Amino acid sequence: MSRGGRKNERENPERRCIATGNVQPKSGMIRFVVGPDNTVFSDIAGKLPGRGMWVTADRKALQLAMKKGLFARGAKQAVNVPETLLDDTEAALVRRLVNFISLARKAGQAVTGYEKVKGWLETERAKVLIQATDGSERGKSKLRPPQNPDLYIDVLTASELGLAFGREIVIHGALATGGLTESAVEEAKRLKGVRANGGGSSTEKGTKTT
Repeated sequence: MSRGGRKNERENPERRCIATGNVQPKSGMIRFVVGPDNTVFSDIAGKLPGRGMWVTADRKALQLAMKKGLFARGAKQAVNVPETLLDDTEAALVRRLVNFISLARKAGQAVTGYEKVKGWLETERAKVLIQATDGSERGKSKLRPPQNPDLYIDVLTASELGLAFGREIVIHGALATGGLTESAVEEAKRLKGVRANGGGSSTEKGTKTT
Protein backbone atom coordinates (compact mmCIF):
# COMPACT_ATOMS: atom_id res chain seq x y z
CA MET A 1 0.00 0.00 0.00
CA SER A 2 1.27 3.46 -0.86
CA ARG A 3 2.16 6.08 1.68
CA GLY A 4 -0.89 8.03 0.57
CA GLY A 5 -3.07 4.99 1.16
CA ARG A 6 -1.77 4.55 4.70
CA LYS A 7 -2.42 8.20 5.42
CA ASN A 8 -5.99 7.93 4.14
CA GLU A 9 -6.61 4.92 6.41
CA ARG A 10 -5.38 6.88 9.42
CA GLU A 11 -7.53 9.91 8.62
CA ASN A 12 -10.67 7.99 7.69
CA PRO A 13 -10.38 4.45 9.09
CA GLU A 14 -12.75 1.75 7.94
CA ARG A 15 -14.83 -0.74 9.90
CA ARG A 16 -16.94 -3.77 9.01
CA CYS A 17 -20.68 -3.54 9.60
CA ILE A 18 -21.95 -6.47 11.69
CA ALA A 19 -25.30 -6.31 9.87
CA THR A 20 -24.34 -5.97 6.21
CA GLY A 21 -20.77 -7.27 6.27
CA ASN A 22 -19.67 -4.27 4.23
CA VAL A 23 -16.45 -2.44 5.02
CA GLN A 24 -16.69 1.34 4.88
CA PRO A 25 -15.36 4.53 6.54
CA LYS A 26 -16.44 4.66 10.17
CA SER A 27 -17.64 8.24 9.68
CA GLY A 28 -20.79 6.73 8.16
CA MET A 29 -21.25 4.13 10.89
CA ILE A 30 -22.34 3.94 14.52
CA ARG A 31 -20.31 2.23 17.22
CA PHE A 32 -21.99 0.12 19.89
CA VAL A 33 -20.48 -1.22 23.10
CA VAL A 34 -21.55 -3.54 25.89
CA GLY A 35 -21.95 -2.02 29.35
CA PRO A 36 -21.06 -3.62 32.71
CA ASP A 37 -24.55 -5.16 32.88
CA ASN A 38 -24.12 -6.73 29.43
CA THR A 39 -26.53 -4.21 27.91
CA VAL A 40 -25.78 -2.88 24.41
CA PHE A 41 -25.83 0.87 23.92
CA SER A 42 -24.67 3.27 21.25
CA ASP A 43 -21.35 5.10 21.51
CA ILE A 44 -22.16 7.99 19.18
CA ALA A 45 -18.81 9.74 19.66
CA GLY A 46 -16.93 6.46 19.25
CA LYS A 47 -14.67 7.04 22.24
CA LEU A 48 -15.92 4.75 25.02
CA PRO A 49 -13.72 1.85 26.17
CA GLY A 50 -14.58 -1.72 25.31
CA ARG A 51 -14.96 -3.90 22.25
CA GLY A 52 -16.72 -1.89 19.58
CA MET A 53 -19.40 -3.25 17.26
CA TRP A 54 -20.02 -1.14 14.18
CA VAL A 55 -23.26 -0.82 12.25
CA THR A 56 -23.92 1.24 9.15
CA ALA A 57 -25.90 4.39 9.98
CA ASP A 58 -28.98 2.96 8.35
CA ARG A 59 -32.30 2.17 10.03
CA LYS A 60 -32.75 -1.19 8.28
CA ALA A 61 -29.21 -2.28 9.16
CA LEU A 62 -29.79 -1.46 12.81
CA GLN A 63 -33.12 -3.28 12.83
CA LEU A 64 -31.45 -6.32 11.27
CA ALA A 65 -28.68 -6.31 13.88
CA MET A 66 -31.26 -6.20 16.66
CA LYS A 67 -33.58 -8.82 15.16
CA LYS A 68 -30.94 -11.39 14.20
CA GLY A 69 -28.89 -11.29 17.40
CA LEU A 70 -25.87 -9.86 15.62
CA PHE A 71 -24.76 -7.79 18.60
CA ALA A 72 -24.21 -10.98 20.60
CA ARG A 73 -22.21 -12.42 17.72
CA GLY A 74 -20.15 -9.24 17.43
CA ALA A 75 -19.53 -9.07 21.18
CA LYS A 76 -18.86 -12.83 21.35
CA GLN A 77 -21.01 -13.08 24.45
CA ALA A 78 -24.63 -13.03 25.57
CA VAL A 79 -25.94 -9.46 25.60
CA ASN A 80 -29.12 -7.60 26.41
CA VAL A 81 -30.42 -5.52 23.51
CA PRO A 82 -33.03 -2.99 24.72
CA GLU A 83 -36.17 -2.66 22.63
CA THR A 84 -35.54 1.10 22.70
CA LEU A 85 -32.02 0.83 21.25
CA LEU A 86 -33.00 2.23 17.86
CA ASP A 87 -34.95 5.15 19.33
CA ASP A 88 -32.21 5.82 21.90
CA THR A 89 -29.60 5.88 19.14
CA GLU A 90 -31.68 8.28 17.06
CA ALA A 91 -32.16 10.57 20.06
CA ALA A 92 -28.41 10.57 20.76
CA LEU A 93 -27.68 11.51 17.15
CA VAL A 94 -30.19 14.36 17.38
CA ARG A 95 -28.52 15.70 20.52
CA ARG A 96 -25.09 15.53 18.93
CA LEU A 97 -26.21 17.34 15.76
CA VAL A 98 -28.07 19.99 17.76
CA ASN A 99 -24.96 20.50 19.88
CA PHE A 100 -22.72 21.09 16.85
CA ILE A 101 -25.16 23.62 15.41
CA SER A 102 -25.42 25.33 18.81
CA LEU A 103 -21.63 25.56 19.09
CA ALA A 104 -21.48 27.01 15.58
CA ARG A 105 -24.06 29.63 16.58
CA LYS A 106 -22.05 30.61 19.63
CA ALA A 107 -18.95 30.89 17.44
CA GLY A 108 -20.74 33.22 15.02
CA GLN A 109 -20.79 30.55 12.31
CA ALA A 110 -24.56 30.01 12.25
CA VAL A 111 -27.59 32.20 11.70
CA THR A 112 -31.36 31.76 11.71
CA GLY A 113 -34.34 33.72 10.39
CA TYR A 114 -35.51 33.82 6.79
CA GLU A 115 -33.98 37.17 5.85
CA LYS A 116 -30.62 36.50 7.51
CA VAL A 117 -30.36 33.06 5.95
CA LYS A 118 -31.31 34.48 2.57
CA GLY A 119 -28.62 37.12 2.93
CA TRP A 120 -25.97 34.55 3.77
CA LEU A 121 -26.98 32.46 0.76
CA GLU A 122 -26.89 35.45 -1.60
CA THR A 123 -23.46 36.55 -0.40
CA GLU A 124 -22.21 32.94 -0.45
CA ARG A 125 -21.31 33.14 3.23
CA ALA A 126 -23.54 30.16 3.90
CA LYS A 127 -21.96 26.80 3.20
CA VAL A 128 -24.91 24.79 4.53
CA LEU A 129 -28.65 25.46 4.50
CA ILE A 130 -30.71 23.94 7.31
CA GLN A 131 -34.49 23.65 7.19
CA ALA A 132 -36.95 22.02 9.56
CA THR A 133 -38.62 18.87 8.29
CA ASP A 134 -42.02 20.08 9.48
CA GLY A 135 -41.78 23.63 8.12
CA SER A 136 -44.14 24.61 5.32
CA GLU A 137 -42.92 23.43 1.94
CA ARG A 138 -43.98 26.70 0.36
CA GLY A 139 -41.86 28.73 2.75
CA LYS A 140 -38.85 26.44 2.47
CA SER A 141 -38.95 26.47 -1.33
CA LYS A 142 -38.20 30.19 -1.35
CA LEU A 143 -34.61 29.49 -0.33
CA ARG A 144 -32.43 27.67 -2.82
CA PRO A 145 -30.20 25.04 -1.18
CA PRO A 146 -26.58 24.46 -2.27
CA GLN A 147 -26.14 22.24 -5.32
CA ASN A 148 -24.34 19.64 -3.22
CA PRO A 149 -27.12 17.68 -1.43
CA ASP A 150 -24.76 16.94 1.46
CA LEU A 151 -24.78 20.67 2.25
CA TYR A 152 -28.53 20.72 2.81
CA ILE A 153 -29.63 19.52 6.25
CA ASP A 154 -33.29 18.56 6.55
CA VAL A 155 -33.38 15.98 9.33
CA LEU A 156 -34.40 18.07 12.36
CA THR A 157 -37.87 19.21 13.36
CA ALA A 158 -38.58 22.88 14.05
CA SER A 159 -38.47 22.33 17.81
CA GLU A 160 -35.21 20.37 17.63
CA LEU A 161 -33.65 23.06 15.46
CA GLY A 162 -35.00 25.61 17.92
CA LEU A 163 -32.92 24.01 20.68
CA ALA A 164 -29.77 24.73 18.69
CA PHE A 165 -30.64 28.41 18.35
CA GLY A 166 -32.16 28.96 21.79
CA ARG A 167 -35.68 29.43 20.46
CA GLU A 168 -38.95 27.56 20.65
CA ILE A 169 -38.99 26.74 16.95
CA VAL A 170 -36.72 27.48 14.00
CA ILE A 171 -37.50 26.77 10.34
CA HIS A 172 -34.48 28.17 8.49
CA GLY A 173 -30.81 28.18 9.43
CA ALA A 174 -27.43 28.47 7.75
CA LEU A 175 -23.88 27.48 8.64
CA ALA A 176 -20.68 29.15 7.50
CA THR A 177 -17.49 27.30 6.59
CA GLY A 178 -15.67 25.76 9.54
CA GLY A 179 -14.85 22.63 11.46
CA LEU A 180 -18.11 22.70 13.39
CA THR A 181 -20.02 22.85 10.12
CA GLU A 182 -18.14 19.83 8.79
CA SER A 183 -19.02 17.93 11.95
CA ALA A 184 -22.67 18.95 11.66
CA VAL A 185 -22.82 17.76 8.05
CA GLU A 186 -21.32 14.40 9.04
CA GLU A 187 -23.79 13.93 11.90
CA ALA A 188 -26.72 14.95 9.71
CA LYS A 189 -25.83 12.16 7.28
CA ARG A 190 -25.84 9.58 10.06
CA LEU A 191 -29.10 10.84 11.50
CA LYS A 192 -30.76 10.88 8.08
CA GLY A 193 -29.90 7.21 7.64
CA VAL A 194 -31.30 6.23 11.03
CA ARG A 195 -34.47 8.31 11.07
CA ALA A 196 -37.68 6.88 9.67
CA ASN A 197 -38.30 8.33 6.18
CA GLY A 198 -34.92 10.05 6.38
CA GLY A 199 -36.03 12.96 8.55
CA GLY A 200 -38.19 14.11 11.42
CA SER A 201 -38.91 12.48 14.74
CA SER A 202 -41.12 9.39 14.72
CA THR A 203 -42.98 10.83 17.70
CA GLU A 204 -43.17 14.48 16.70
CA LYS A 205 -45.61 15.37 13.95
CA GLY A 206 -47.24 18.54 12.71
CA THR A 207 -46.63 21.39 10.32
CA LYS A 208 -45.03 24.66 11.31
CA THR A 209 -45.33 27.99 9.61
CA THR A 210 -42.47 29.94 8.10
